[in-house]
Amino acid sequence: MAINDDNTEQEDRQLYAGLIRLHVLHHAAEGPIFGLGIIEELGRHGYRLSGGSLYPMLHAMERKGYLGSMEERQGRWSRRVYRATPLGKKVLSEAKEKVRELFAELFEKKTRSGRSKARR
Repeated sequence: MAINDDNTEQEDRQLYAGLIRLHVLHHAAEGPIFGLGIIEELGRHGYRLSGGSLYPMLHAMERKGYLGSMEERQGRWSRRVYRATPLGKKVLSEAKEKVRELFAELFEKKTRSGRSKARR
């Protein structure tokens, strides 16, 4: 059975979408971000996003109240910058705990049988 690379890439994007949103929220909590800058930052971490993918994500995060934005002007140029809102910072803090738990499960030590210990 042949694997369709386009479908695989689409599935990968869906899997990583939450991680990308957390990454965006993390940087927006540290300071102002803007589209091209966050595309480049995500690229340094191996994520390939276009403006056509990123901007709808930023707008959706703003509608949910996680980000706030404003237009900044520099001479003839302007760009929209985003910052994490208090709600966004709260959600990020909660997500960090969940990521910590997941990280522990993904990378916990193996038992002698080679299986991960199950925590129930």
